[in-house]
Amino acid sequence: MCGITGWLSYSQDMQAQRDTLQRMTDTMARRGPDAGGVWLSGPIGLGHRRLSIIDLEGGRQPMLARRDDGLEAAAISYSGEVYNFRELRAELKVRGHRFESRSDTEVVLRAYLEWGSAFVEHLNGMYAFALWDLRTQELLLVRDRMGVKPLYYYETADGLVFGSEPKALLANPLVPRTVRADGLREILEMVKTPGHAVFHGMREVLPGEVVRIDRQGLTRRRYWRLEAREHEDTLEQTIRRTRDLLEDIVQRQIVSDVPLCSLLSGGLDSSIITALASKKLLAAGKDNIRSFSVDFLDHGSDFTGDAVRGTPDAPFVRDLVERIHSSHHEIILDSRELADPALRSRVIEALDLPPAYWGDMWPSLYRLFQEVRQHSTVALSGESADEVFGGYRWFHDPVAIEAQTFPWMTSVTGKYFDGKSLFDPALLRQLDLPGFVQDSYSQALAEAPVLSSEGPTERRMRQMSYVNLTRFVQTLLDRKDRMSMAVGLEVRVPFCDHRLVDYAFNIPWKMKSFDGREKSILRAATQDLLPESISDRVKSPYPSTQDPAYEQALRTSLAQIMADKDAPVRTLLDASQVKRTLDRPMADTSPMFDRMGIELAVGLNTWLTEQDVTLDL
Repeated sequence: MCGITGWLSYSQDMQAQRDTLQRMTDTMARRGPDAGGVWLSGPIGLGHRRLSIIDLEGGRQPMLARRDDGLEAAAISYSGEVYNFRELRAELKVRGHRFESRSDTEVVLRAYLEWGSAFVEHLNGMYAFALWDLRTQELLLVRDRMGVKPLYYYETADGLVFGSEPKALLANPLVPRTVRADGLREILEMVKTPGHAVFHGMREVLPGEVVRIDRQGLTRRRYWRLEAREHEDTLEQTIRRTRDLLEDIVQRQIVSDVPLCSLLSGGLDSSIITALASKKLLAAGKDNIRSFSVDFLDHGSDFTGDAVRGTPDAPFVRDLVERIHSSHHEIILDSRELADPALRSRVIEALDLPPAYWGDMWPSLYRLFQEVRQHSTVALSGESADEVFGGYRWFHDPVAIEAQTFPWMTSVTGKYFDGKSLFDPALLRQLDLPGFVQDSYSQALAEAPVLSSEGPTERRMRQMSYVNLTRFVQTLLDRKDRMSMAVGLEVRVPFCDHRLVDYAFNIPWKMKSFDGREKSILRAATQDLLPESISDRVKSPYPSTQDPAYEQALRTSLAQIMADKDAPVRTLLDASQVKRTLDRPMADTSPMFDRMGIELAVGLNTWLTEQDVTLDL
């Protein structure tokens, strides 16, 4: 995994812009701490920072491919993993290609030389890359099908600027640090519009998209999207096919030339991935999987269930470890540390944005990944299984199913995604957030594929799956990518393999929930791998601290902001509401609701101050 960036300007020679391109590349150093490089040729400059995973010596970038006559044909700056690179290399060798390394990067380059723009159809993995064709003088920006890896771009008068994160683009003087109303709306609401970045004029390459730019301009093409198809397998065949896919996916994703581990929460999803990885590694005669879990100081006996989290993770983690005998490490975090302003600044620097919801999760993940990185460079995660197999509570809540809005903004969890409680009502009216949410939801529904043969219930549940797979999951993937890559850790997400996503998307809801439980197919396909306690466990999200010291530290930060007449967020807040919140005894509050508002206000102030962002409303 790596960080990429670049600048295409058809009106100039990039040799004169080496210093700017180097600054852009340097912003990606944490994504790629092992090596870096810059390549310049005429109007194009490519920058790369490398986190070495496969072929530690031979995978240096930017990488060039030559034709049989020795002339340079294409160059690439690549981030990610192509999990079927061994099969592709074998096929390309049969077709006459010669390889100088064992890296998947060279396979991608050679695939392009063999199949042209259709090469993307052959790739299985998580990736984002820029490929420059020296023969046609055109640039391709490519992102994986599920959008696991990020890629941003900003069009200029004679080309574009691009990078893995906004910070790489913002290091170029052509890209303004300006946020307008649309960007602020996406910060304040739990809505992510595909392709839109918060900074004005900046865009994100869509999942499954190729952006092509040449001297005639920019064009975009989707090479993959979710499609509705009739599901012809029986229940037994569906369960078997799901298991077969998972076996193959995990087998591919444990390939690494550096230490590998799993992130184990004790929930169904991470336990499945950990158990499968353990099985595959032991069968290959390798050491058992190393696993990591997270908890908070004093959480164990003092844990109190709430509307979102019913049970602590630790007992379930122990159950799986005792079954598979993984080499397990429990990471204990101090809740008070999570509110440290210095840690908040590191999180915002990694994200380029203020944390949008459940603010303690961001520093918590950052610290977890920081600790994991001391032992491993690659981690497997159970992320996205809930979107793929219908695991969230809102998939099973009639209120959420019937509501004409995003399901995570309704029912029992809706209020926990609302961080607007402290903001000026006049500002909120100006932004028309209800209209923004409704427009975004209508756009998502208009995209959702349907089958004419589906009844109302099946059609509705397909729509529910679609908005989760194209909207909600993106926020989680972004969070995991930024927090892990900020400390040089690659996190792989087996449940985002497009073959599994595509297959599960077309399993009828009646079959997907055949036993009345969430994730029925997934449970049935993997029950032999897990202790009964985990197979039967109800969904519990990533843990959030319940320590009142955390909220107290947040309140202190907010009070300091309100005492600073130059604090940029003050003009956006309702001072009387802030005062009521700070004056209210903590025992009398709804902690998560109050915390959301405080966290967003504090994070937004840090972002505006330290990132030198201009709000143009």
